[in-house]
Amino acid sequence: MHVIVDLCLVPVGVGTSVSRYVAACQTVLEAAGLEHQLHPYGTVIEGDWDAVMAAIKACHEEVHRMGAPRIHTNLKVGTRTDRMQHMADKVRSVQEKLGE
Repeated sequence: MHVIVDLCLVPVGVGTSVSRYVAACQTVLEAAGLEHQLHPYGTVIEGDWDAVMAAIKACHEEVHRMGAPRIHTNLKVGTRTDRMQHMADKVRSVQEKLGE
């Protein structure tokens, strides 16, 4: 099943700056070969359900390996059965309505 996920992974107990942990997760996603897009409060990821969930697990494992004793993660998950839709399609649809 194809899925689009908005991931916000927040390491707890590591101080106020978390950019090095976010960068580590981006590296994990690159290695997984998943389409993803970083935004200011998280990362949108798309792909096969099992591959995306495995990559999220790998992000958790890497951030813990880096020393974060605790992680809080918010996920928004979207799937469709009526047609295949990619994250770029969703953005393009709104841009068309705005006349861009």
